[in-house]
Amino acid sequence: MIKHKVCIIGAGMVGSATMMAILNSGLIAEIVLIDQNEEKAEGEALDAFHTTSFSYVPNVYIRRGSYEDCKDSQMIVMCAGPSVKPGQKLDRRILIETNTHVTRSVMKEIIRYTREAIILFVSNPVDILTYVAQKEFDYPQHKIIGTGTLLDTARMRRIIGEYFLVDTKNVHGYVLGEHGESAFITWSLCNLGGIPIDACAKKFNKAPIDKAQILRDVKQAGMKILLAKGYTNYGVAQSVARIMKAISLNELSILPVATTLSGEYGIHDVAVSVPCIIGQEGIHEILDIPLTETEKSQLVDSAASVKSMIKTIYS
Repeated sequence: MIKHKVCIIGAGMVGSATMMAILNSGLIAEIVLIDQNEEKAEGEALDAFHTTSFSYVPNVYIRRGSYEDCKDSQMIVMCAGPSVKPGQKLDRRILIETNTHVTRSVMKEIIRYTREAIILFVSNPVDILTYVAQKEFDYPQHKIIGTGTLLDTARMRRIIGEYFLVDTKNVHGYVLGEHGESAFITWSLCNLGGIPIDACAKKFNKAPIDKAQILRDVKQAGMKILLAKGYTNYGVAQSVARIMKAISLNELSILPVATTLSGEYGIHDVAVSVPCIIGQEGIHEILDIPLTETEKSQLVDSAASVKSMIKTIYS
């Protein structure tokens, strides 16, 4: 068995960017690209493989492969299925029917070869697809992780860090719930190096932040990028690389990712993003963090919104 082997399913804009993000992490020994368009997968893999001659890129074996390669992979990244295109309704939810079908097709292939690999879901709507994969295929639930609001959280921290002119890694707080319209920011937990967000204006001699505008900017960021260049790929690719680092190094990092809840926060049978401890086995623990009553209500409402969409699959 090759250790630190990753299969990426889907060789489109997101899959190829994810391949490069994983390659540049320096933590993976083999990357296998799987796509119905084998020629496209071959070209993307070969293009990336040639970069390993340079000193700043690790000597990784990159190639086109098939689902059989999943049998000895430690991690699988699900990027297959269409994304929202410019000109369409700018809502990830319109992809439900098509990408649910794609997810079921892909999962049927994966479970022919493994129930051991950790599967990272990137395709949208990521909450619903994570739920379908976790509920329908008797796969260990803690080994299926949706990227969820990890990218939303990164965007929120970037916006706040830029405003106060501090390193974004010193901005703490989460975007939770749906990766989409009903997401919310945990302002009660948001701080800059331990300074509560509501005290930052005075400490940094700045005007108070506009919380509503920041949330709007976070929610609209993906669609703004899509309208500008036709797709989004770099941000979510780095989100995948971040989760993979936590898994590969058994970091036990706390990251907001999508998983199906079974009573946590009083929520049942729906996948949304909450803080989870991520390590070598996938999701080690779903954290029950202290939220205000308003934030608890926002999480419940977001879960209800996702659950209403899930019902359309099974109606």
